[in-house]
Amino acid sequence: MKFYLGTHQPAWLSRDLAVPLLVSHRRLAGRRTLPRATGEWALDSGGFTELSLHGRWRSDARTYVAAVRRYAAEIGGMAWAAPQDWMTEAHVRARTGLSLRTHLLRTVRNYLQLRELAPELPIIPVVQGDDVRDYHRCADSYERHGVDLTALPLVGVGSVCRRQHSGQVEQIVRSLHARGLRLHCFGVKTIGLARYGDAVGSSDSAAWSFSGRYLPGCAPSHRSEANCLTYALSWHARLQSTLARPELRVTARPTASCARPPSRGRTGGTRPPSRGTRTARGSSTRPGERR
Repeated sequence: MKFYLGTHQPAWLSRDLAVPLLVSHRRLAGRRTLPRATGEWALDSGGFTELSLHGRWRSDARTYVAAVRRYAAEIGGMAWAAPQDWMTEAHVRARTGLSLRTHLLRTVRNYLQLRELAPELPIIPVVQGDDVRDYHRCADSYERHGVDLTALPLVGVGSVCRRQHSGQVEQIVRSLHARGLRLHCFGVKTIGLARYGDAVGSSDSAAWSFSGRYLPGCAPSHRSEANCLTYALSWHARLQSTLARPELRVTARPTASCARPPSRGRTGGTRPPSRGTRTARGSSTRPGERR
């Protein structure tokens, strides 16, 4: 399984790293200059934050396509991009004021719009839901609109990162896998991946940044590990080791020291996060990057 390291530091894209990165559109939008990627990365749309804060998408499909085209051309190395989907968590639906069914319909509709506007871009569909049946209703809706999900290289699974029960997520993931879909799970808990990682093609997390908040910095220049590349890569390496041995059934635990990371370039930290700084994709809400 491929594991994308979620980061709120777009500059890391230009570092000579040994791991794929996941970066949010919210961290790239509006920048006059963009880093040039040295390796593979994927684009998160930032939908969870967008809907949580504003109750709607403030940019339309054409604007988003223009941004993705720019990232693909100027940054390069983009493996895929998430659509402007509609998460289905209860508090997100309370913010939008829309029904779960409407969230599913808008998720499918947006992907169809993006595909029509930019068939050349590697934008993936995402299935959403509250229970197993909802996810399959969402998948059925794609199929009714002529999208053969089984023929696509990747299908995202959304609205799972904040679920407390890994067993429920496992049921969702395994049922979609049995349907013949190649899955990317957005921000699922790492301990859950030890249970059902065999049914997942790829996943991501920025949980390292959340745990790093509470650790003293490994260098005098920063007070915590929340923005530390060395710490992030060390966390990623421990996680990969854990996933390679699912019988361990443990998560990648934080550590106060930074082991030498699997990187071919310089590593280091930046300033500690200010209030409201994006940290863990699956562990914080402001200004978290979706799902």
